Amino acid sequence: MNTKLLKLLSRDSRISEGDMATMLGLSEEEVRAEIREMEEAGIIRGYKAVIDWERLDDAYVSAIIELKVTPKAGLGFEDVAAKVMKYPEVESVYLMSGVYDLNVVVKGRTFHEVAKFIAKELSTIESVTSTATHFVLRRYKEMDVELLGNGVDERGSYSL
Repeated sequence: MNTKLLKLLSRDSRISEGDMATMLGLSEEEVRAEIREMEEAGIIRGYKAVIDWERLDDAYVSAIIELKVTPKAGLGFEDVAAKVMKYPEVESVYLMSGVYDLNVVVKGRTFHEVAKFIAKELSTIESVTSTATHFVLRRYKEMDVELLGNGVDERGSYSL
């Protein structure tokens, strides 16, 4: 497995195979073959663009939800995580160490829509014992891509 190739792809998946070959000292055929092998092995799971949604008129709201869960015998947290990740509102699900068990990133059109989803869907899942919601106010960096620049922070400043 070529971790240098993976790092190049994770930084910019649109980079050409020719450019990657030059940067890595490989042939285009070798690069193409390694990428295909990693896709088939499930190491490369997909390719995505990082979108700065705040720059669009139809921006969305996202929240980070802390879920505390009572795992079922023999299933652990996998059963709950599998249920949670099926919702289209859910962007990410992570098993955590520490105070809570699952970290869930949720998106919606409005704060109310996200709050309603949490109340009616997430908090009612069997085994979920509590939720704590943190609304994202601004994204500065996502998936290793800086989102700062040209955007104006309209929240203002506060000083004593």
